[in-house]
Amino acid sequence: MMPGFSLLHRLKGCRKGATLIEFAIIAPTFLLLLMGAFDIGYSVFLRATLAGSVAEAARSSTLETAPGSVNAIDAEVTSQMQNINNSAQLTFERTSYYDFADIARPEVIVTDDNSDGFCDPGETFDDENGNGNWDADLGEAGIGGPRDIVLYRVTMTYPRIFPLYGLLGISQTGQMVHESVLRNQPYGQQDIPPEVSRETC
Repeated sequence: MMPGFSLLHRLKGCRKGATLIEFAIIAPTFLLLLMGAFDIGYSVFLRATLAGSVAEAARSSTLETAPGSVNAIDAEVTSQMQNINNSAQLTFERTSYYDFADIARPEVIVTDDNSDGFCDPGETFDDENGNGNWDADLGEAGIGGPRDIVLYRVTMTYPRIFPLYGLLGISQTGQMVHESVLRNQPYGQQDIPPEVSRETC
């Protein structure tokens, strides 16, 4: 038998190192799945913590003392989330409404000539908040007054803890938004909205 043929025959039958090659093939996929699972679990944990913090802050915002403590309430939410991810950035938005039915509701357009859902120049609308302008959302910025409905929205951006953005091409920064809607406590009389007037855009 030729020496070269004998060597090839021995190499073909050798199984040493096969496990290492199999591991090299499987490991990247397994590690990617593992990091993906941890990233999802981390996101679920963050979302649950954010929901709890926002719910507690929203309840505090309905009290009579809320106008003077809004910054402290928001700072507490920020502190709780940064205890988990110290690079998390949070923004806060409060919008008040007279009634639950008004949330994210636009003012009524009386003559929508092109049926686009917006009040264009020359079209008429019912001015429900008395500001002379058509509003796509009846809400007013801030915590409102007694008995008002307040939409509390918190947006959090945070860096992902695993480098999935480099492996899968997804964003390095995650974002989540949580909202809570509550009615302010009846510590006084609710302001009555102004009379509705017909206006032109």
